[in-house]
Amino acid sequence: IPQLPHGTHKIKWFISDGCGNDKVEEYTFTVKDCKAPTVVCLNGLSVNIMPTQMIQLWASDFLQYTEDNCTPNPLKLGIRKSGTGTGFPVDANGNPITSVTFTCDELGTQFVELWAIDAAGNADYCETYVLVQDNAGNCAPGMQIDVAGALKTETNEGLEEGGVELTGTHPALPPVAMFDLSNATGNYTFNNAIPVAGNYVVTPTEDDQPLNGVSTYDLVLISKHILGIETLNSPYKMIAADANKSGSITTFDIVELRKLLLGIYQVLPNNTSWRFVDKSYSFPNAQNPFQTQFPENIAVADAQADQLAEDFVSVKVGDVNGSAQANSLMQVDDRSNGIIFVDAADRAVVKGEKFTVNFKSSKLMTGMQFTMNLKGLEVVNVIPGAKMTENNFGVFADAVTASFEGSDEFAVTFRATAAGQLSQMLSMNSRITKAEAYAEAGDRYDVALRIGGVVNGFELFQNTPNPVNGVTTIAFNLPEAGEATLTIATVDGRVVKTVSGNFVKGMNKVEVNSNELESGVLFYQVQSGNYNATKKMVVVK
Repeated sequence: IPQLPHGTHKIKWFISDGCGNDKVEEYTFTVKDCKAPTVVCLNGLSVNIMPTQMIQLWASDFLQYTEDNCTPNPLKLGIRKSGTGTGFPVDANGNPITSVTFTCDELGTQFVELWAIDAAGNADYCETYVLVQDNAGNCAPGMQIDVAGALKTETNEGLEEGGVELTGTHPALPPVAMFDLSNATGNYTFNNAIPVAGNYVVTPTEDDQPLNGVSTYDLVLISKHILGIETLNSPYKMIAADANKSGSITTFDIVELRKLLLGIYQVLPNNTSWRFVDKSYSFPNAQNPFQTQFPENIAVADAQADQLAEDFVSVKVGDVNGSAQANSLMQVDDRSNGIIFVDAADRAVVKGEKFTVNFKSSKLMTGMQFTMNLKGLEVVNVIPGAKMTENNFGVFADAVTASFEGSDEFAVTFRATAAGQLSQMLSMNSRITKAEAYAEAGDRYDVALRIGGVVNGFELFQNTPNPVNGVTTIAFNLPEAGEATLTIATVDGRVVKTVSGNFVKGMNKVEVNSNELESGVLFYQVQSGNYNATKKMVVVK
């Protein structure tokens, strides 16, 4: 058969027995090119040096998959350190080399070639890397130095689970790249991280829970700073106020933070949740931290000894009053000084009807925010009150969020998609924007919707006063009359007081004396039918 191109071909055979009996048979066959196998590497490994001061890795450790187009027999794998040879790696006897070994002299990022070869001798490879570390300190003492420090807020609260990246170089050794998370006290440690005489850079990063510590009261304080009424009194608070990371504090920062509060933004588009400043840095102008670029990492050259005080000041973006919870050990101040009501008149609603509802708070507050849930209603438009614009509201398919300062009334035009009573179609909670209000000095209040004089929806409010030393009042709202149980328990779940009974539709209050309770942090829960909620109180005796 002459040489044929790749593809499918047919051959006809003419067969004769010499007696006039002829037959034709047709055969189909395929000509294909046996190409080199495809081999795909995993995207890097991270390993620690063992107590033997070395580690052995196998070709299969790096393999994601390999395949071949025509070899019936299994492919053979081989591996070598990158740049140490050519062709498929074999030993002196012609057998594949299937492992590589790294020692303390090879800490850092090391590149390898992973090879595959078929029965016809076709071979190919992919390149990947392994990060060799000595976190357990198994390498010889004195060869490596430790790097450690802390991520703490301006008030010395440790930032928990802050990411810290360490990168390093050495004139005669491979580069180093390591990562750690700070603990509950804000501390991080890289053991045996950098070769003596090496250079390194420590860079913290954290971009989680952007709303942590951010409220409308922060916008009040930022506005006062911009207007010169009451300036922020530390460079770190000013960095926190720079929400759009422009190097200045303007009304645009308030706009960005308000979108975050209203649920329009899920994250700040031009900033991270936390920023970090080298603690040893002294601002040339404490009244303007943006005058010169402040260091957000720590770089050290020619390190000769352990570096154990690479500390940073952690700045929660948007939080200028220091209310963010930086770690799980902090006691969050969630005290409420009472309840502020947002009032509206009740009315019957006809399906398809377009109507306007006026809302007014029971008291003029410095700032207020909340989520108003809609059932059978859709928003046509929001009518802002004094000192408001449409930017103070977020409109969603099933909710309206609000965040405003120095105003006590607004209106919303709705279109009814179902018939009903308005009091059953509107409710208020913290589903998107946390429902709370603030007095001039920053005292916090709960916020509830009251339609026709009746609070609608299930809601458990913060006990007042809190901390408790004497009598405290626990208020909760029920959407319908029925049985409810108030349970007060310790942090380990031990119940110290229970109050059960039939309660009315709307607002209910239960008074509890601290003599009936234990000192310290307690949790109280109200359960009624399918509704339940839990809050925390502090008892001081």
